[in-house]
Amino acid sequence: MSLAEALLALMWVGVTLYAVFAGADFGAGAWDLLAGGPEEGAERRARIERSIAPVWEANHVWLIFVLVVLWTGFPRAFAAVASTLYLPLTAVAIGIILRGSAFVFRKQFHSVRARRAFGAAFAASSVITPFFLGAIAGAVASGRIDPAGDIDVVGSWTSPTSLFGGVLAVLVCAHLAAVFLTADADRAGETDLVEWFRTRAILSGAVTGLTTFAGVAVLHADARHLFDGLTDRGLALMALSAVAGIATLVLLARRRCRLARVAAVTAVVAVIWGWAAGQYPEILVDHLTIEEAAGARATLQAMVWSLAVGAAIFAPPLVYLLRSAAKGDLE
Repeated sequence: MSLAEALLALMWVGVTLYAVFAGADFGAGAWDLLAGGPEEGAERRARIERSIAPVWEANHVWLIFVLVVLWTGFPRAFAAVASTLYLPLTAVAIGIILRGSAFVFRKQFHSVRARRAFGAAFAASSVITPFFLGAIAGAVASGRIDPAGDIDVVGSWTSPTSLFGGVLAVLVCAHLAAVFLTADADRAGETDLVEWFRTRAILSGAVTGLTTFAGVAVLHADARHLFDGLTDRGLALMALSAVAGIATLVLLARRRCRLARVAAVTAVVAVIWGWAAGQYPEILVDHLTIEEAAGARATLQAMVWSLAVGAAIFAPPLVYLLRSAAKGDLE
C-alpha cells in the first residue's frame, strides 16, 4: 500500500464514521417529521431528542476531517469536486446549519406555533441534507467530475446515479435511525416506543433493500465502471451488506434490538467499503487515480503523522462520549 493509499484509507474511515453516526442523526430528524401531531408525537420526539442530543454536534467532526484530508492530501480531486459540485455542497452546508439551529431553538420556545416551525425546519433539513450528500457521491461514482474537462454544475449531480444515491442516502439514514432508536427505547424500557420504532425500522429496511436492488439497473446503465467494480472487487463486501441487512430485519422481528443495531451498522459499513473497492484505484472515476491526485510526498507524510498524534488525543474522549451515550448515561 502506497502512502497516498494509506492516507485515503484513513480518510475513508472518516467517511464511514460520518455515514454511520451522522446518518443515524439525520434519520432521526426524518422520524421527527413523521412522529405525529404535537400531542401524539410528543413522546416519540422526546426519545429522539434524548438519543441524539449528547452526540449530534460531534458527528460533523468527521465531515470536517474528510474535507481537510481531501483538500490537503489530494488537492486536484478536491478542486475538481468543489468546482463542479458547489451547488449541492452549498445545499449541504445550509442544511447542516439550518438543522442545528432549528434543533437548538426549538427547545427555547414554548408556543406551539414556534416549536412546530423550528421542528419542521429541523426535520426538513434532516431529509434534504443526506439527499444532497448522496447526490454528490453519485456524481463521483458515475464519473461526472473531470478535472480537465468542462464543468457541468447541474448535470453532474442530477444524473440517474446521483438521484439514486440521494434517495438511497435518505432511506439508509432513516433505517439506521429507526434501528438505533429502537435499541435506545428498549434499553430505557419504553415498550410503546420500542414497538413504534421497531415497526418503522423493519419497513424502512425492507424499502431500502428493494431500492438498492432496483438501483443495480441504474448503475449498470449509468455508472458502468462502478457496476463492474462492485460485481468484481467489491462483490464480497456487497454480499456481506446484503446478509447483514437481512439479519437486521430478522433480529428486529425477534426483538433482538441491540444485535440488530450491530447488524445494521455492518450493512452500511460494507456498502461504504464496497464502493471504495469497486472504484479502486481511481479517486475520480474515469479521470483521476489516487496516485495522480495525491499531493507532495512530504505533505502526505506530515498528514499521516499528524493524524496518528491527533487520533491518540481525540479518539479516547470520543469513544467515551459514544459509549456513554449508547448506555444512556448522558440522557
